[in-house]
Amino acid sequence: MIRVNAPTDAQPSRTVLVTGGTRGIGRVIAETLHTAGHRVATTHRGNGDVPDGVFGVPCDITDAEQVDQAFSAVEAELGPVEVLVANAGITKDTLVMRMSEDDFSEVIDTNLTGSFRLAKRAVRPMVRARFGRIIFISSVVGLLGSAGQVNYAASKSGLVGMARSLAREVGSRGITANVVSPGFIETDMTAELPDDLVAKYKAQIPLGRMGRSEDVAAMVSFLATDAAGYVTGAVLPVDGGLGMGH
Repeated sequence: MIRVNAPTDAQPSRTVLVTGGTRGIGRVIAETLHTAGHRVATTHRGNGDVPDGVFGVPCDITDAEQVDQAFSAVEAELGPVEVLVANAGITKDTLVMRMSEDDFSEVIDTNLTGSFRLAKRAVRPMVRARFGRIIFISSVVGLLGSAGQVNYAASKSGLVGMARSLAREVGSRGITANVVSPGFIETDMTAELPDDLVAKYKAQIPLGRMGRSEDVAAMVSFLATDAAGYVTGAVLPVDGGLGMGH
């Protein structure tokens, strides 16, 4: 069994599944929740560097059978998943006139339909337990829009409708469903952007800086607690004011 730290601030230790938790924002989310004392598992695609103390399970979220097997593995090792953080996603950016059918469908299948597969598998045990936290990681572009990201923006905006429908469907069973919407976050990907492009992005952000993965993880951590039990169907921006409530 995976060892965890003692729960902090008198919060109960929960079993958490974070998809795509081997790098970037997902990794910091997994590490933060583990440090808070939760039993944390993360999915990977077979070659992921799983954070220390986190239980890794191979899973391609575009395959419903693999999703079921991943949940079963986590349930056997850590117990029923009480908190789902649907973070895994891909991009295939290009202008719409150049975007192929595959460019569009692959992003939708991973980011949106993959999140549906995860939520569907998570909900039944949560209903039995009369407790659950479903947290979708979206993006500021889901509601703000972004040229060259028709597929990505569509997939991320779809998570809002999914979360709000789930909130109405399972709220009476003690299950919340929320969306965290990061803006421009410092990651390995953004570190490769040209300085002039980064400066352009920063100029659009009221706080004048890029966000950190820790900023996103802090919001996710809050939503996983009992203190967030009356928050559901919400879109919580972590974008330095870029989206201004969109």
